[in-house]
Amino acid sequence: MQTTFTPEQLADPGIARSNEILRSCVHCGFCTATCPTYQVLGDELDSPRGRIYLIKDMLEQGRPADEKTVKHIDRCLSCLACMTTCPSGVHYMHLVDHARAHIEKTYRRPFMDRVLRAVLARVIPYPGRFRLALLAARIGRPFAWAIPDARVQAMMRMAPKTIPPVSRNDDPQVFPAQGERRMRVALMTGCAQKALNTDINDATIRLLRRLGCEVVVAKGAGCCGALTHHMGKEDLAHASAAANIRAWMAEKRAAGLDAIVINTSGCGTTVKDYGHMFRTDPALAEDAATVAGLAKDISEVLTRLGLPEGAPKGLRVAYHAACSLQHGQQIKTAPKDLLKRAGFEVVEPADSHLCCGSAGTYNLLQPEISAELKRRKVATLEAKRPQVIAAGNIGCMMQIGSGTGIPVVHTVELLDWATGGPQPRALQG
Repeated sequence: MQTTFTPEQLADPGIARSNEILRSCVHCGFCTATCPTYQVLGDELDSPRGRIYLIKDMLEQGRPADEKTVKHIDRCLSCLACMTTCPSGVHYMHLVDHARAHIEKTYRRPFMDRVLRAVLARVIPYPGRFRLALLAARIGRPFAWAIPDARVQAMMRMAPKTIPPVSRNDDPQVFPAQGERRMRVALMTGCAQKALNTDINDATIRLLRRLGCEVVVAKGAGCCGALTHHMGKEDLAHASAAANIRAWMAEKRAAGLDAIVINTSGCGTTVKDYGHMFRTDPALAEDAATVAGLAKDISEVLTRLGLPEGAPKGLRVAYHAACSLQHGQQIKTAPKDLLKRAGFEVVEPADSHLCCGSAGTYNLLQPEISAELKRRKVATLEAKRPQVIAAGNIGCMMQIGSGTGIPVVHTVELLDWATGGPQPRALQG
């Protein structure tokens, strides 16, 4: 694709990167075949190719974002299926991230939009605040029908029936390895996950220790910044990311780290991109690149450690491939291979490359499109008649779980159970 940025524009690192990405696009349209929003809406401007044209026009002219551009960029899930499909290697993720930051700086959203986005940015990344919000949503859910804004209704419906008690395993501390120490790893405990499902981190710690890992929960680490990053709120996102970089590098310098283990794939995609996020920051660029290199999905670490082979469990597991794992991190076979090795029968739904509609805060800000994607995903999963659904991302688990009666668990919960841990709570009773 030909671009016409001026030398003055290209002096900006963000514009320079977007220019590289735009020039790599050859208009082929392969991306439209795997774009969930294009499949649902059928509008070229709701496909990656259409959005690329909108972004190009906005950035080249150096103009503020307009309502039309914002509407179609907001509808993008950032599922990154287009990046897996693209034969030219167009790095759509960096392009749409830049567009969202530009929108945040130059476009004044309607009042209610500003309020909702501000609340999400200031609540979900903080587990204590998020717990209080979930409790309030549970109390108010019977009256959700009276609220005219569908997005507020979606937020109230999101609250789970039960909110788990705080797990003290998420506090900063060191868990010694069982037996000979093979690795020393930091566990990213996350933010929303600590309020929605504490079993995931607990299972991860047990499993890693059992396989010979010393597990560190670093003081000062918290939200990865993905949620605010995808809303274009760069300052908030970079502040969260910088806190993590400093916390993990302090651990690395003090006693060494072999990996930073992440069990929420949406977070993993963002942390692995820290090197790009801070590439122009002289104080953090080197440390950010180091952290990005250390970041590993839990399935990558378990593959490296070698999971013990288990006897057949007689349990049919439908594996849901989170977009951030299969497209964002290009991890496609490891979770399935681990489940099979542990003794589970693993099946995959049709169109497993398509998003479930969770996508961070997407299911809250775009509830109608999200609901249709959820309906399609649940239908393909249920068609496989599984006894349990496994996923590697808390957002996907909440989204799919709200649309089916089949138990939904994290992959690591099943692997922990198969190697001596407790049965996942969702399977009990």
